[in-house]
Amino acid sequence: MNKQAFTAAAVCIAALSASAELIDRSPGIRIGQRMTLRPYVSMSYTYDSNIDSDRTDRGGSTWIVSPSLDLDYSAENWNAVARVWYQYHGYEGYHSQLNSSSYGESLSLNWQEPESDGKGWNLMVAERYTQISQDDDMSDHGGRGIGRDRQLFQADGAIGHRFTNNFHLNAHGSYYLLDYDNNVDKYAPLYGWKRLQTGGELGYTVSRWIDLILSGSYQWYWQDNDRNRTSVWDETTERKVRSTSTGWTIHGGIGSYMTERISYRALVGWSRFNYSGSLGERDNITYSLSSHWRVSDTLSVMLIGSSHYQPSEREYAGSILASSLSLGVGKSFVRGKVSSTLDLTYRHEECEYHSTAMGNYDEDILTGRIGLNYSINRFIGIFGRVEYQTSMTSGGSKEIGNRYDYDRIRGTVGMRLSY
Repeated sequence: MNKQAFTAAAVCIAALSASAELIDRSPGIRIGQRMTLRPYVSMSYTYDSNIDSDRTDRGGSTWIVSPSLDLDYSAENWNAVARVWYQYHGYEGYHSQLNSSSYGESLSLNWQEPESDGKGWNLMVAERYTQISQDDDMSDHGGRGIGRDRQLFQADGAIGHRFTNNFHLNAHGSYYLLDYDNNVDKYAPLYGWKRLQTGGELGYTVSRWIDLILSGSYQWYWQDNDRNRTSVWDETTERKVRSTSTGWTIHGGIGSYMTERISYRALVGWSRFNYSGSLGERDNITYSLSSHWRVSDTLSVMLIGSSHYQPSEREYAGSILASSLSLGVGKSFVRGKVSSTLDLTYRHEECEYHSTAMGNYDEDILTGRIGLNYSINRFIGIFGRVEYQTSMTSGGSKEIGNRYDYDRIRGTVGMRLSY
């Protein structure tokens, strides 16, 4: 099984959040006073030093054509943003096996009670669906790919209320689905999973600069552990390994603003993950961090970190504690015509394989990317980026060894047409 490179979704969020506000954005097509359409088409060429993301280091090239359409609709107290996109991936070497398409859509809606002076109700709902091909880039569209076509769907919702200038409360829920295309005649299976989560958050505003926060959530998990049945037999423990798991998280911390230009949020606490009932009870300190620093009108920095439990995607009876930290920097030059981005991410995975100890290995993944964008005019832009990723494994049995170790470099140049 060849492991496709990936990073946590945080690296995408960090880089995009830090740089999006600095890039010369297309004005789009205005429809009435409230709606704007922004059509795009991008064409790019990528050289990849390690298409399979493994120790063989087989290089190759990919051509990508990607049309997309964004829609913004704003009213007095609510805003909707929608997007649809398509990508065709053409390989020079692997064209008979890997030529494929990716496509997806996303929708988000934000509403706030009018004339509430900061108090009152607010609502957020969002969803996104993606069909991702094997050659997804190192940011992986926010999903996690291990060398396989797959579907990803996510839905989120939150409703909040600020009772006074000090007290605020919200409830939230989410659903996540990852489904791999498993053709067992060609390769070993991967194990997708689903998660349903619900929770809430209580905050108390001490001052303009400090919010005290207490949050908690409960999760239900379903792992596609053998693709056919609801449970499998574990020969080591002589027990059935069910596909269902549960977990909970309690976090406390602070958030708000350090200065007019620096916002932050830092939560830490405890998580428990009950894999397959009581077969694999795990608990540990977990955290959630974010900070946005608008250094100047042309420089922005974003820092994001998190840790969480999830079912393994390589082993049918395994779980993972994944921790990540990402930094994104965006800088614009020449009155917004030129912008550059830098993002770095580190991800550590502690794997626990419940059937035997052979899969109890750790994996460290380090990813870095530098990008440059130049807007020639409102219709045409050119871009380029260089990406590097390395994966290192330790622990586990001799059978695992360093089979997931690799290094990978990618270089991309392209053109973007917009209106």
